[in-house]
Amino acid sequence: MKKLFVSFPILLIFMSCAELSQVVKDFGANQPLTQSEVISGLKQALVIGADSAAKTLAKTNGYYGDELVKITLPPQAQTITDNLSKIPGGEKMVEDVLLRINRAAEDAAREAAPIFAKAISQMTIQDGFKILNGETDAATQYLRMQTYDELYDLYKPKIKASVEKKLAGNISTAEAWETLTSQWNRVAQSFIGQMADLESVEMELDQYLTEKALDGLFLKLANEEKEIRTNAEARVTDLLRRVFGSTNAQ
Repeated sequence: MKKLFVSFPILLIFMSCAELSQVVKDFGANQPLTQSEVISGLKQALVIGADSAAKTLAKTNGYYGDELVKITLPPQAQTITDNLSKIPGGEKMVEDVLLRINRAAEDAAREAAPIFAKAISQMTIQDGFKILNGETDAATQYLRMQTYDELYDLYKPKIKASVEKKLAGNISTAEAWETLTSQWNRVAQSFIGQMADLESVEMELDQYLTEKALDGLFLKLANEEKEIRTNAEARVTDLLRRVFGSTNAQ
């Protein structure tokens, strides 16, 4: 009996459109990634992740309602909070300070996405492959390096304005902090303080709070990146599935 031979073009005639589409799709999915696809996929992932992280923190209670990123006063401020909590309404006053600081960070987060977008647009091919084959937070670390200074300049004025608002007694959080650290440093620098190995506190409050706010922003971004890298359902486009699917197969 003669073997029945059907050429590939004839076979395509008998295939449904859906089947043909799947063949083409599977064929394309099995092809090596091009440099263009890698960079496009990474940029797409970063845009999605950065936008999601910024929007999450920009919502009301984005910082304040999330214990992982909520901004609190530095440990050296414990004396302030302890003393205020002893007076009527003192605990509420402290919490109001924290609320204002976190609201300032939430306000700043609304403007973070364009800063991320600019850095993403400048990514090189070398950057892309290093990120693709890097740790689960490689893209986050790249953006942190590229955007930190600009984000710091965005956040700090808003945080600074918050801590400089007057509290009860016409004293601001910044002024109370300055008084506390000045008194502490006098003790730490005294003979007794040096014998006790006390260390001076040389910390700007608004600087500390700004750094904590940015730590929260990049923590959220790292979580978004990890999801895209490790969770197939988080890859919401064909390009993301192709680029990040390839890394899982390696």
